[in-house]
Amino acid sequence: MSAPEQYSEGKRIAFVILDRFSLIAFSSLIEPMRLANRFLGKEYYTWTTYSLDGNPVTASNGVEISAQSSIRDLHDADITLLCTGIDVERLPLDPELGKRLRRLNAMGRTYGAICTGAYLLARYHLLDGRRCTIHWENLHSLREEFPHVEVSSDIFTIDRNCITCAGGMAALDMMLRLIAIQHGAYLAHEIAEVSLYQNMRSGESAQRHDAESRTGIANTKILDAIRIMDIHIEDPLSCQQLAMTVDLSPRQLERLFRRHFDCTPGQYYLRLRLDTARDLLRRTGRPVLDVALACGFASTSHFTKCYRERFGFTPTEERHSYQWGANHTSSRQHATR
Repeated sequence: MSAPEQYSEGKRIAFVILDRFSLIAFSSLIEPMRLANRFLGKEYYTWTTYSLDGNPVTASNGVEISAQSSIRDLHDADITLLCTGIDVERLPLDPELGKRLRRLNAMGRTYGAICTGAYLLARYHLLDGRRCTIHWENLHSLREEFPHVEVSSDIFTIDRNCITCAGGMAALDMMLRLIAIQHGAYLAHEIAEVSLYQNMRSGESAQRHDAESRTGIANTKILDAIRIMDIHIEDPLSCQQLAMTVDLSPRQLERLFRRHFDCTPGQYYLRLRLDTARDLLRRTGRPVLDVALACGFASTSHFTKCYRERFGFTPTEERHSYQWGANHTSSRQHATR
């Protein structure tokens, strides 16, 4: 991967903040630059915040941030980053923003997105032929909706003049990496140390804990089976096939799942597929049949029956009830992204 172009006289950063953006990711981008300026003894990094109309924008945790300007004043920045957060799929495309980003790209400037912003870049066709990343909760839906985009599960990616980051504290890792490219690893480590950040991560680091950490289970056979289930959501394997891949008999595999999860492997697998389906229904506009097929269901009737049994309502009811700005539970769960 090539690094963004360097500018010896300093860096001008444009942050385009959109409704319900992630404040933790936004602040994790700015603070390393502030500290870099302090150590360098000069204002090497300068930044400006933009909103679509120049008005303040409310973050996903309810904090309101003032924008210094509107995107109509965004003409020439060295790095321009979209800062988004929850429900990015429901944000309307702004033609002016798309025009500004395409112009910066044509000028050879670096552009990118934080947290869920890669979804908007994909909709603006600014990720065609690029490698990108996005917050792990949006990985599956981005891959499904934009199959021509190379979507990585890394914490951040740098592909020529396009940089993307999964959000949260990964924004700090990404900015430390950019500072290291421009000024050397020593300065990046100094900034990390004064920030009490001890474990700087590379872009290739995984976003999520491994299956063992998430489940609290150390049995390698179960963990291997869960990983295989995650890979085969669209083309689910039978219990016998699962058992064969982890070198167990179906009875042995079922015994393990009942002991640790109080369910059969098939029941656990079905929950994974239905959870993925729920995510697609909420985050994409794909027809219910397409969602069903993407999650391994041969018909909408079978999908609807299983979905109702799992969640208490149909896929169509799920989609209608999940309205922009109305899901307060989701807002609380995602506010720290």
